[in-house]
Amino acid sequence: KTKIGVSLVPVGIINETHEPNTFYGTERNPVEKNIIPATWWSAGLTLNGTTDSGLSYDLMVSEGLNTPDGYSIRDGRQKSSKAVASDLAYTGRIKYTGIPGLELAATARHESNISQGLVDDAGAATLLETHIIYSKANFTAKALYAQWNIQGDAAKSNNADKQYGYYLEPSYKISENWGLFGRYNEWNKTTIDANKETQTDFGVNYWPHKQVVFKADYQLYKKGNSEANGFNLGVGYSF
Repeated sequence: KTKIGVSLVPVGIINETHEPNTFYGTERNPVEKNIIPATWWSAGLTLNGTTDSGLSYDLMVSEGLNTPDGYSIRDGRQKSSKAVASDLAYTGRIKYTGIPGLELAATARHESNISQGLVDDAGAATLLETHIIYSKANFTAKALYAQWNIQGDAAKSNNADKQYGYYLEPSYKISENWGLFGRYNEWNKTTIDANKETQTDFGVNYWPHKQVVFKADYQLYKKGNSEANGFNLGVGYSF
């Protein structure tokens, strides 16, 4: 199948399915938010294909990031209609769902120039991401790892040429309407260990209707010697 126009980038777990009733926690997980960065879309050409064995592929040629400094990934997302596309990006994903309850996926994305040539000392960048989802009866486990390798003196001089993140999330559906989850997140947007950020989340989702969700969770956040704990409440509606 071929798609031309604006499409969600085929990467991660929540980027293509990010409606609030589809994930646990009041907030989207900080790893996919800060490292990937979801929600992320681009304008371009996308090819999709599947096989009878449960193997599928996605290939995308699209606008790239336009980071203002050569390394701030989330700030580099463009709005497509006003995007600078002097240097294109190339994305490829392979996914396997041939075993019931199992999803294995790996994505690679290469940015020709992470600042579209507008920052003199910016360069190319590569994103690698892989994840696994396994569900059996009412139990689901998710694990994801993502890493950017960024070229150019702008990233290197700011210790941001390697950025990574991962999370582990077990969850259990008590009933059709109630679910519990826990999640450990770790990420670092620099190569300095002291800047590593961690966050542990645990909480509950309640679905009175499959398109409506009420959420409550508690988070334990830490960066270096700084800690911030918080309680979140939320309601979501998908239409």
